[in-house]
Amino acid sequence: MSELFPDSGATDAALLALRPTIAATLPAGPTESVADFLHRTLRPVLKLQNQRLLATVADFLHDHHVPFRAASETEQQHLLAELLGRNTKLRYTLVGLVSAMFTSEEMAFYRLHRSELNRRLLELAVRRAQDQTALVAALLPV
Repeated sequence: MSELFPDSGATDAALLALRPTIAATLPAGPTESVADFLHRTLRPVLKLQNQRLLATVADFLHDHHVPFRAASETEQQHLLAELLGRNTKLRYTLVGLVSAMFTSEEMAFYRLHRSELNRRLLELAVRRAQDQTALVAALLPV
C-alpha cells in the first residue's frame, strides 16, 4: 500500500497518536480479521470522533426538522436508530468521518472488507448515539 501513498508514514503516525487507548485484550501483531479491526481501529476512531459524530447527527436532526427534543428518551433512541438505519446521506457522512482517520494500512484493509466494516461501523455509531441521546439533544441548535 505504501506505493499508493508514498509519504504516508508521518501522517499515519500522527493519526495513531491522536487515538485514545481502549482497554481490550487483543492478540499481538497486525490486524488480520474484521473483529481485530473493529477493536484496534473502529472503536478508538469512533471514540476520538465522538463529539463530531454526535454534532453531525444533531445537525441532521435539525436540518430535517425531526422533533427530537419533544420525544421521550425511548422515542429518541428509536428515532436515532431509524434515522441512521435509513438515511443514506447521513450514513455515508458518518462512514467518511470515521474512515478519514484510518492509516494507509487500515485503509487498505477497509477497502477489502468495506461492506462488513461499514455495517459494523454504523452499528457502533447507532449505539454510541443512542447511549448519548441527552448530548445529541443538547447539541441541537435552539
